[in-house]
Amino acid sequence: MWNRIRSVALFSAIFVPIDVSPFQSGISHWRNIRDETRFIQPEKDQPSYSADQVREIADNVLLFQRNNGAWPKDYDMLAILTESQRTVVEQTRKNDDTSYDNGNIHSQVDYLAQAYSQLEEAKLREACVRGFDFIIRSQYSNGGFPQRFPNPKSFHAHITFNDGVMIGIVQMLQKASDGVPPFEWLDDARRGQAKESVQLAIDCILKCQIRVNGKRTGWCQQHDVLTFEARPARTFELASICPQDTTAIVGFLMRQPDPSPAIVDAIRDAVAWLQDVSLMGIQVNKVQATHETFLRHSADFDIIVVEDAAAPALWARHYEIESNRPIFAGRDGIKKYALADIERERRTGTAWYGGWPRSLIDKEYVNWALRFDQETKR
Repeated sequence: MWNRIRSVALFSAIFVPIDVSPFQSGISHWRNIRDETRFIQPEKDQPSYSADQVREIADNVLLFQRNNGAWPKDYDMLAILTESQRTVVEQTRKNDDTSYDNGNIHSQVDYLAQAYSQLEEAKLREACVRGFDFIIRSQYSNGGFPQRFPNPKSFHAHITFNDGVMIGIVQMLQKASDGVPPFEWLDDARRGQAKESVQLAIDCILKCQIRVNGKRTGWCQQHDVLTFEARPARTFELASICPQDTTAIVGFLMRQPDPSPAIVDAIRDAVAWLQDVSLMGIQVNKVQATHETFLRHSADFDIIVVEDAAAPALWARHYEIESNRPIFAGRDGIKKYALADIERERRTGTAWYGGWPRSLIDKEYVNWALRFDQETKR
């Protein structure tokens, strides 16, 4: 009788839901983008845990953690796995297939810190610390982070801003450095490591900012680890200036409590560049089209750009360095100047336009500039 009551009590324990949106990119890739190389594939209509099932999600995060302390990318931390899936995951723990791509690793570390704050289970703290230590080990001496670690190769070795790598990591490390929830329990030595890591990363960010004719602009998705210059990644990701990544970087820099003159200059010039390259008078539409199956996805639609004088400002994903012209590329890697000139597979597989900087320019930067100007006058 007692065991039954105890089991019911444990089963019905209610925890404060933890935000699981940082896992969303990995979830979407696992469930919606085909990749036969993954060690487990999703089942049809595979169910998921809800955000308040903290213990179950935390157990999933522990299950996927590699022996090196990090996680493979593009798996669903919320999936209710079958026994056979769990077995396969357990058998792959020795793999070094760990990657920061698509919001990975720093999101698991942050989740475990929050779960430990609620559950106070030693295994969660230990796993969180192992992930934290992995992040510290993976940082380049110049402050940058590669997309993959260990043994990054090709473009995976570049300093990476794409998919929130650098900014996602340093935002988590800054919380750890400050000892704010959920990292108030972190030891002093690791807080010191986090503080040093964040400062190195900021120095690296400033060095990566692209200059054209001596004027600061924005950032590329990835930069050379030695020269800090913009570098290409996949064939359709050309070396360019990228508003989406620039927006995330500027947002992070604006949150620094005591910005140096170099940070202030970087922010102001990047925002000026974003304002200069905004695109007016166009709208991007999804239109119905014949169903077609591609390597990674299927589509019954196409993407077109049309004129619309009333449309809000848009930004292209990539701008040509020097000219500030929007550029596009397909899997052949050939630069084009119109979305219609690349193949449908890429038109429907990449977000080529977006409103990423809109809130930054209209609200966040205005408030930051007002606050900063007031503080500097004191």
